Amino acid sequence: MLVSVLVVVIALALLQLALTLHVRNIVMSSASEGARFAALADRSLADGERRTAHLIDAALSGYSVDIASHETTINGAPAVSIVVTAPVPVIGVWGIGEMTIEGRAYQETYRG
Repeated sequence: MLVSVLVVVIALALLQLALTLHVRNIVMSSASEGARFAALADRSLADGERRTAHLIDAALSGYSVDIASHETTINGAPAVSIVVTAPVPVIGVWGIGEMTIEGRAYQETYRG
C-alpha cells in the first residue's frame, strides 16, 4: 500500500513536469514565431504581438499571458523582440511565480 502511494505521487509529479515543459515550449515557440512575423518588412510590432497571442491561445486556450514587444539590435543589426510573461504551472495549469521568455528575430528591410 505504501509503495503504491509513492508510485502514484511520482507518476503525478512526472505528469506535472511534462505539462510545465509543454507550456514553456509552447510559449517559447509562440514568442519566436511572433518575433519572426513582426520582423517582416510589411509588418509591425503590434502584428507580432497579435500573432503571439493567437498562437498561445490556440495551443493553451485561456492561459493568461502578458506580451510586450520592442525593437532591439543583435550584434549591431536591427531586430525585433517579443517578450512573454506567463505563470509557471505548478498544480495543473494554475501556477505561482512567473516565467519570462523572449523571442528575437532580425528585422527585414527593403532594398531598392
